Amino acid sequence: MRRALAKALSLIIVVLIFPSGCKEDNGTEIDQKKEMAINGLISRDSTVKSVEEFLVARGLKGLSVAVFEDYEVIWADSWGFKETGTADSVNLETAFSTASISKGVTATLLAMLEEEGLMDLNVPVNNYLKRWKLPENDFTKEVPVTLEHLLSHMAGTTQHGFADFYEGDTIPTLVESLQGKLPRYKEEISVVFKPGTTWQYSGGGYVIVQMAVEDHLGKSLADLAAERLFIPLGMSRTTMKQPNEEGFPQNVARAHDEEGKLIRTGIPITPQVAPSGMWSTPKDMALFMIEMQKALDGQKTEVISREVAKRVTNIITVKTLGGSGLAWERFHGFGNREWFSHGGANTGTGGYVYGTMEGGNGMVFFGNGPNGIRIPVLDQLRNSIVASHGWHKPLDLDVRDSIPASLLNKVTGSYQHVLYNAQVQVTEENGTLTVNPFFGGIPAQLHYLGDNVFAVEEFPSNLVFQVNPEDGEFYMALKRRGFQGEADYSFKKLEQ
Repeated sequence: MRRALAKALSLIIVVLIFPSGCKEDNGTEIDQKKEMAINGLISRDSTVKSVEEFLVARGLKGLSVAVFEDYEVIWADSWGFKETGTADSVNLETAFSTASISKGVTATLLAMLEEEGLMDLNVPVNNYLKRWKLPENDFTKEVPVTLEHLLSHMAGTTQHGFADFYEGDTIPTLVESLQGKLPRYKEEISVVFKPGTTWQYSGGGYVIVQMAVEDHLGKSLADLAAERLFIPLGMSRTTMKQPNEEGFPQNVARAHDEEGKLIRTGIPITPQVAPSGMWSTPKDMALFMIEMQKALDGQKTEVISREVAKRVTNIITVKTLGGSGLAWERFHGFGNREWFSHGGANTGTGGYVYGTMEGGNGMVFFGNGPNGIRIPVLDQLRNSIVASHGWHKPLDLDVRDSIPASLLNKVTGSYQHVLYNAQVQVTEENGTLTVNPFFGGIPAQLHYLGDNVFAVEEFPSNLVFQVNPEDGEFYMALKRRGFQGEADYSFKKLEQ
């Protein structure tokens, strides 16, 4: 029996129409979406009567957003303040530290350089390095590390992320960063598994990418990004220049801690530009995402080609809870649609960019507060936009009416992720299975497709309950729909 799976999203947050550069022929509909979002925000918290009060109640200093639909920005707005204790308001031209969103832009730039014949992502990266070389070991002798390995986090390199620096600090060079002469690391970056065999997040890998590009082409990554992406796309408020360099913008949001206090000057200096050094606005990043979407759709583009857009968003690995390409995440399924995305989280500031693989819809958010405060607000905003803009579509799959009793007994229990140690519970009630907490931190109903395979609303991978042939243990594995590869044995069942 075929039936559509649908789930209404209920989280609503405020949206305000962008005054220029947006669609103008559909203002009434946009106004209605805005009104619904505002009403939803107020009804969720009876103590607040405005977005500003909402931010104060949540402890987030500033928030900026842009929404695009059918390949056009339809609204954008900003609220709050750049710095605590001042009247300096965040506006649509206020740049935020994008943190790791820099990786997605860097990967796209590298694919463009490859298309131009200036670099090859599949040759040993040491071929391009001059100031420093990645040390060889048994893993790299068997499989040399390439730029593609580094851009996809499959090189096996260490150095996850980096501490921020501020005015007055001694700023390390790229060589010193890779040598481990940093507050957070004391050892040189190294390769800890055979490249290409699995996934491990590595900001240090992107520092190697940055050095390779700069050594080979004789230009800074910041200048290359400006010349090939930011200027041609009209991203006038975006830069990879740092606060201690000429050309850094003056209108910026400052970083704040959990107590709402300014973190030193509030403006971090990030010498590791490729992994986390870009500054931008939601509208600028929306222009980038729309160019990517047009390219994926085969429309005429001036900057990013269809080949480049596909190169960086095609799924390379499913070891990331559902899939990723060259930097870009492919594991979200909001509204039962395919997305490419990337998040960023530097200390006290960050954001997220989301774009649908088809249809030209998406959203960009930035906020100047710590992860524990900022991320829940941005998640609520994301979910409410998907709901209020009607981006949800039914997940149309061949779902069975009932689950065999023997299977119900087999799959219920506790499971632990083999990498992240997160635990989930699969429970049964009246013949219905639920996994809790699922991605997003909420319970999710499992819909049976047969052969021990289940689907979940707004998640692009099926869940397969089976024995892992490698260790003989029972798992809740993830099998990406539409991806011709093996299931990822992510969640191991714990003994009762």
